[in-house]
Amino acid sequence: MQQNKSLLVVFHSRSGHTASMADAVIRGAQDSAIEGVDVVVCDALTTSSNQLLDADGVILGTPENFGYMSGAMKVFFETVYYDCLERTQGLPYGIFIHAGNDGSGALSSMTRIITGLRWRQVIPPVILVGEIHPPGLDACQELGMSLAAGLESGIF
Repeated sequence: MQQNKSLLVVFHSRSGHTASMADAVIRGAQDSAIEGVDVVVCDALTTSSNQLLDADGVILGTPENFGYMSGAMKVFFETVYYDCLERTQGLPYGIFIHAGNDGSGALSSMTRIITGLRWRQVIPPVILVGEIHPPGLDACQELGMSLAAGLESGIF
């Protein structure tokens, strides 16, 4: 019997916008057509290195704060970086960002750290600016579904 793959969704939200995006990502990842993938959801402030080490893929979500990722997401990276540096290379990942500006600063700051971890981006990031609308949530759902389906099929 083959063990299920694990998709870790790590995010932070204060206003609820990023949480709405996370809900859509999780819905997509848990689509009934996808079997054999367990979705584990964690707050960025409480995620441990072990949770990341147990994951076969990860999706990260953050608001854009002052043109940067949230402080909570930075704490996540600081918590897991050295424990996972040599042990998660090639980990498939996706990103979603709720932005007040354009999200480029948050994306750049996260990508810089992820490059050091040598993870593998397998789907373009979803960046929603301002109010959350159904087409944006659809893109988030597709992000979760695509990463989960890729894990299920062994593509990632």
